[in-house]
Order: sequence, then structure tokens, then C-alpha cells
Amino acid sequence: MYTERVNDIIAHFIGLFDSEVEMARMRIRYLEGRATREDAYLPPDGPLPKYHSPENLQLIDYTPGISYKAPHYGFETEFHFARLALPRHVEFSNPHGMYFRHRVPEQDAPFGSVPPRHELVIHPGPESATTYVVQANLLQDDDYLDMTNGPRLYYDLSYVHERLVEYWQRGEAINPFAGFHATNTYEGVKAIADQAHETISHYIESGATSLGTGNDLDFLAAGKELNGSWVNGEQSTDLPKLKDSMPDRGIAKPEEDPKGADGPLHHEGAEDSLTVAAGANVLANEYSLVNTGVISPVMAVMGDYQQVDSIVQSWVYSDRDTIDDVVVKSPDTHSTIANNIASFARTAYDMPKATATSDDGTPAFPSAWRVSVINGDVSFVNWVEQYHFMTDNDVMTVTSNGSSATVLTGGNVALNLASFLGLSLQYDLVIVGGNVLDINMISQLAVLYDNDTVKTAGGISAVAGTGAGTGAGATVQTGNNLLWNEATIHNIGLNNRFDSLPDYVSKTVQNINDRNATMPDGLTTDPVFAGKHGLNVLYITGNLFDINYIRQTSVLGDADHVTQAASSVLKSSVGAKVSIDTGSNIVGNSAHIVDYDSFGAKTYLGGQLYSDAVLIQGGIVENDTSIAHLMNGGLANEIIAFLHDDATAGHSTDGVFNGGHDLSWTLAHPADVMQTAVA
Repeated sequence: MYTERVNDIIAHFIGLFDSEVEMARMRIRYLEGRATREDAYLPPDGPLPKYHSPENLQLIDYTPGISYKAPHYGFETEFHFARLALPRHVEFSNPHGMYFRHRVPEQDAPFGSVPPRHELVIHPGPESATTYVVQANLLQDDDYLDMTNGPRLYYDLSYVHERLVEYWQRGEAINPFAGFHATNTYEGVKAIADQAHETISHYIESGATSLGTGNDLDFLAAGKELNGSWVNGEQSTDLPKLKDSMPDRGIAKPEEDPKGADGPLHHEGAEDSLTVAAGANVLANEYSLVNTGVISPVMAVMGDYQQVDSIVQSWVYSDRDTIDDVVVKSPDTHSTIANNIASFARTAYDMPKATATSDDGTPAFPSAWRVSVINGDVSFVNWVEQYHFMTDNDVMTVTSNGSSATVLTGGNVALNLASFLGLSLQYDLVIVGGNVLDINMISQLAVLYDNDTVKTAGGISAVAGTGAGTGAGATVQTGNNLLWNEATIHNIGLNNRFDSLPDYVSKTVQNINDRNATMPDGLTTDPVFAGKHGLNVLYITGNLFDINYIRQTSVLGDADHVTQAASSVLKSSVGAKVSIDTGSNIVGNSAHIVDYDSFGAKTYLGGQLYSDAVLIQGGIVENDTSIAHLMNGGLANEIIAFLHDDATAGHSTDGVFNGGHDLSWTLAHPADVMQTAVA
């Protein structure tokens, strides 16, 4: 009488509920297609056994019992450790990182029996992170200004570009690591680390304090570790501040708190004055990086540990000006300032001590653990390159006109600003099955060409008869330039934290590979884990490499050619105030790295320790004597470059190059092609 209900349950389970034919097929499959022998149902020979039915027999309908409890989905916010004590839980994980727990009924084990071994639950670890940043600015702002009615004069300033390329190459030659390229493979990072180790080891063995280039600044410091600050090759604790070294940019400096006016502005008694600012350009690269990677107070490395800290800084400039004798130099003028500032630091992170205690009041030791595993290599790569290429070669013929006039042909500002904050998970113990590569490198180059020409000329103005003496009274400032390279590498984790690899690390790795939830004895008794009830462990089967590379290059050409012509209003020329500023440029690079190597307890090492640090500071002062030549009857090279190839005498349309779909910044063209938008 209960056969049909049983058949219905089976058919429902396998998805066959449509017809009796399917039910019949199911029965055949259930019997595997074999017919039942007739004698299988016949009772054996002899008297039949007497059947005694129980008194409390009650026929009830069959209903299968299914006990179901909804699982807990979601990300667990606290650690669940695998314990040997009852009650027991079995954890099931899935690829999405969610898991639920099924409670196993408690059972009393017989006295003296060995408890069953529990399988270790493995959790996923953090993934690799790679960051590539390339920032580039290209600006050509070569302006032409003529305040007279005279004929237009063209000067050939193409030599400035040639000098900038030469200076850039000379500055790059100081850097032995200039040929490094971005990579996120272990082989590529290993090649960088090995080349840096070989180069720095050569410096250490030779005891060199310079590269032997004979430059104006040629300083080298190399060792297993560097601590302190250096300014242009001199160790110092009093570092200059950028804010105190900034030149006064005059009319190019924006107002800190600009104020508007309710009505039209009117200035009575305007004096005869002319203020010209042809320089006051600002180029700045700035990058700040804080990297934690995978951090823990205790790390165990089965292979080698290799760390490299490198700062290479160089500047190249030429500031040789040609000024007529009748022109007065500003009393505030000073020569170009160029600074290479570098700092190395290593500090320990003071982690609060664990305070877990046992029943007797003594510090507790871990009795449970949570294990995460990463199969293969783990990489944390931050590769940053920042570039500035700017020219502001202005050609001007200026004159006073009986009123107040202000001319700004410079004052360009180009900035590359970026920052990175890398946060990762914190563990109590990180085990690396391979090698560890920890690299921090900063390369900075600042280039400036600021050879200016300021002269006076008569006969150019609309009013004839005035001589060169009309230039008397003009005040010119052609210096006050600043080149600034500032770099800092700050490692968290002292170099005295390394110790030999204890025996329990191998046993720990074996238990993890065998999925054995039993904690090795050494792991539960190591003093570095005192005060903890449980451990959060990360096991990386491959290599761990962490590379932070910052490269900054700023190149500025500001060769201005200014001619002061006679005043166009004779009666107003007496007492006219003329102020010309062709300098006050700022070319700067700033980079800072804070790298958390450890949270300050211990790093167990099974292989070798390679620690290298190097500082290279170089500076070149050029005194180029090239001057701009007047081009008679021809167009300047810069103008010819921006005209169509098929330009004719009667065709006045300006041509603009189209780079197509080439996104490479190295093939870019100036944003201000015809010198109108950014002048």
C-alpha cells in the first residue's frame, strides 16, 4: 500500500513525474533490467516461522524526513580557527570566498582512542597589484612681440633645442640605472635587482665617493644601508625648504586671495611704466607613494631576501646672459640655485603587544590558526614615469608709450601630480616558499637653458632721432632660477630583524600542503607569538617581489631675446620705468616612498640576505656662448615647421599636424601650435 508513495518520491528526485510510462522505465532501471527469479519469492522448505506482531504496531503513512538549515552566505568578518575541541564545525568554501558551516553532532570518543584528524580549511590570499603611471607634458611657447611699427625681425633660436637634448643626455649619463624598463615578471624584476646589486657592490668594493666624471657636482655614497640626508653631496641635518627657496615670479605669480570689484576699475595719474615677464615658468613633478604590500610582524622566507634602495639625482643648467651696459641689473638678482636633496631612513614600527593570557595569568600561546594560500608568485609593482618638456623662447621688441603697460609672455605652469596609497591585509605570519625582492628606486633629472639677451636699440621706434641712451633706467632681472630635486626613501623595518629559519617552518608548510589542521609544536611555542590565542597565516608558494620605481624628468628652455626700443612718445620718455624679467624659472622634481617591509618583530631567512643602498648626486653648470642670429629675409625654423608642405605665396591658411591614432606621448606636438592659446 506504500509502494506508490515510494515510487513518487524516487521519481520526483530524479525529475520523472510526467507519465506512468516513465515510472515503469524507472522501475526497470531500478532493477537494472534483470527479471526476478521465481524462487526468490518462495519460502524455504519446512515449517513457516511463527510471526509475532508487536502490540504497539501502528501503521502510519511514510513521509521522508529532511532536516534543512539555511546556510550563512556572505563574507566572514572575524577569523574562525580550526580547533580540536568539541563542538566541531566543518567549513565548506567556494570560489567566491563565501562559506557556510555545518555542525557535526558531538560524539563521545572512547577513552584512550586517537581523535580523528581534521582537514585544514584553506582560504584565498590577496592578489597581486601592478600600477603603471606615465605623465608627460609637452609645451612650446615661443612668442613674438613687437610694440613698435618697425619691420618684423626673426631670430633663429633652434640651437636651444639642440642644447636641451645635449644637456638631457649628459644628465642621463650620470644614472647607471637609466636603462631600466617597466616589468611585472619575476625574471624582469630579478634582472633589475641583480644589475643593481652588481653595480652597487662594485662601488662598495672600490670605496669610490664619486663617479669620476669631473662634473661640478659628482658625489657617490654606497653601502649595505644608508641613513641620513644629503644636500649636493654634503651630509646635513638642516635641509633647505622649497617654500623658502622659491623665486619671486612677479606679475606671473597668481594672487593668493584675489578680490573682485563692484564697478569698473579706474586708475588716475597712470605713470609711464612697462613691466615685462618673459620667464617665471614652473615645471614640477611630484609623486608620493605609501606601500604596505603584504605586512606582518613575522615573516619566514625559505629562499633569499634581496633589497635595493637607490636615489639618483642630477641637474644641468646654463644661465649665461648677454645684457647691454646701459641696462641696470636688478638688485634682487641672484644666480641660479640648484639643489639635490636626498634622505634615507629605516625605522621600526612599534606594534602593540598581544595581551591574551592563560588561566594562570601567564601569556597565552596560539592554539588555533587560520591559513590563506597563494599558489605561485605575488607581485606588487608601482612603476611611475613623469616628464616635462617645455620651451619658452620669446623674441620681443618693447617700448614705453606714455602709459602703464604689462606684458606677460612667460608664466607657464606645467604640473604632474600623483599619489598612491597601497593597503593590504595584515597577517601574524607570512611564509614565502621562494625568494623576496624588495626594490625602491628614484631617478630625477632637472635641465634648464636660460641664456637671455637684453639690449637697447635706437631708430626702431616710430619716432626718429632717439638714440640708444633711451634705454637708460631700465631694470633687468635675468637670474633667480631654481632647480630642485628632492627624494626620500623611508623603510619600515630594521635590518637587524633577520634571523635563521626555525625548524617548525618546514613542518608548518608540510601541514598546510597535507591539509592537516594540527599546528606544529614550534609554532605554538615561539615567543614572538606570545599573547595570541590564534594566528592568521599566509603561505605564498612562489616568490614575493615588491618594486617601487619613480622616474622624473623636467626640461625647460627659456632663452629670451628682448630689445628695448626708444619711447614712442618723446615727452613721456623722461622718467619712464621699465622692468624686464627673463628668469625666475622653477624646474623641480619631488618623490617620496614609504615602504612597509615589516611590522617590526622578526624575519626568518632560509637563504642569503642581500642589502644594497646607493646615492648618486650630480650637477653640471654649462656656460654656453651660443647667441640668436638675425634671419634676414627668411622665416624662422619654428614657423616653417608649422606650415603645410604645399604652402604657396598666396596661401595664408595655417597648417596643423595630425598625429593620427598614435597615442605615444613621444610623438606628440605642442599644445600651443601657433603660440596663441597658452602665451
